[in-house]
Amino acid sequence: MTRILSACGAALLAAAVLAAACGGGSSSSSPSSPSTPSSPSTPSTPSTPAVNVCGILAGTLFAGPGIVNGSECSPAATPVVKLNLYNKDGLAGGCTGTVIAPRAVLTAAHCLADGITSVRVYPGTGDQIPSTSFEWSPSYRSTNSASLDVGVVLTGQDLTRTPQALLTSRDARVGEQAVIAGWGNDVSGSGGNTLRAGAVTISAVGAITLETVYSGTGSAVCSGDSGGPLLLAEGGVWSVAGITSATTIGGSCAQGTSYYASVRNAEIRQFILKYVPGAVER
Repeated sequence: MTRILSACGAALLAAAVLAAACGGGSSSSSPSSPSTPSSPSTPSTPSTPAVNVCGILAGTLFAGPGIVNGSECSPAATPVVKLNLYNKDGLAGGCTGTVIAPRAVLTAAHCLADGITSVRVYPGTGDQIPSTSFEWSPSYRSTNSASLDVGVVLTGQDLTRTPQALLTSRDARVGEQAVIAGWGNDVSGSGGNTLRAGAVTISAVGAITLETVYSGTGSAVCSGDSGGPLLLAEGGVWSVAGITSATTIGGSCAQGTSYYASVRNAEIRQFILKYVPGAVER
């Protein structure tokens, strides 16, 4: 598994590191196989779920290729927001996040680590909203496949988006339909100011991460999508089951496996609820 620094404008980590930080691309080196405390389920053949991905995000479908083989969505009502990241030198890049409480955004730890000093939340319309604080899991280790890649951004004013629930009542299932969303690049390498969503199928379920596979069918995450949600349906309601974390996809985002930190993991759930006790669980 390779984590990327993606659209944050930082150099790629060494080849052995999980390529992280705001996206789903990777270095050109050959990634190593991920390992988790419990072996993931055997991957199934991915398929493209027949779901209205933008409708699930409470947006309106526009047109065109999306996340990678997805759809461009209106940001007007969706809880999936863009995070503009700043360090001591100014704008350092962007990630994606999900509003899970009126003043809290769920994202990936790798978006917030490595010298980030402030975050501004952009809902897609209107003004950016500055963070009052942000936190990431103390168990996040960028070079460790057992790393817990979860963080939260807190604001001093309401984000005017209906919060998305967390799916903590059950595990994801291999072969299950899911939706991914983010403000990252599409397969052509363009993006950063457009919300896109795509349909995927869960290919493996581990103790820490969920996986999806892209090989021309379904969708995939790309640079700038890190921290965005993987959504699953339970009882007719779509909820956040995973946080976009890493990928083995090459620079073109054309093939490979995408990894998502599982909110079902006990330590990840505990971390989220410590800082966002009002988050809704399903």
